[in-house]
Amino acid sequence: MSTPAIVVFTAKTVETILTEGGTSAWRLHPDHAKARTYAVLTRNKFAKWSKGPEPHRAAFLVGKISDVVQAPNRDPGRYLIEFSEYAVIDLPDVWAKGDRNPVKYVDIEDLKIDPTKLKWNAMPKANAAKVSTPETPLAPDGTLTIAEAKRRLATTFGVSTDAVEITIRA
Repeated sequence: MSTPAIVVFTAKTVETILTEGGTSAWRLHPDHAKARTYAVLTRNKFAKWSKGPEPHRAAFLVGKISDVVQAPNRDPGRYLIEFSEYAVIDLPDVWAKGDRNPVKYVDIEDLKIDPTKLKWNAMPKANAAKVSTPETPLAPDGTLTIAEAKRRLATTFGVSTDAVEITIRA
């Protein structure tokens, strides 16, 4: 028997995920993600904004997927995978070395995770006021980054950040 799951490579902490009601802001096909039963979160320790204590590539949380919705405070095309329940786990080296796309579809059994043996917790109600905005809005010196400028312009004009090009002439 196979149980469909989605695996994501994230720098967000368990606390952030619980506050947001799931994991975001992923570029994915929402219908494909909704067809999955579980989301397995693995640690990206090397992202600039990474704050979680888990080892790089380790699985640290499994969520039961309840819905996939447009991510609040994000560009169109970015999605929040909402959870009804979650379980904290500690499973090293789940994210494969060399995988480049931070989202992949698998069967949970292939990850050697047995959902029936996990300690499930009810997901707290998401706090929309605390849903995170992009993790690196400003450079360390407080100046606006290109990434944040593109995000703001894309939001203003209702397009993807991929549609925004910035040219700086000196």
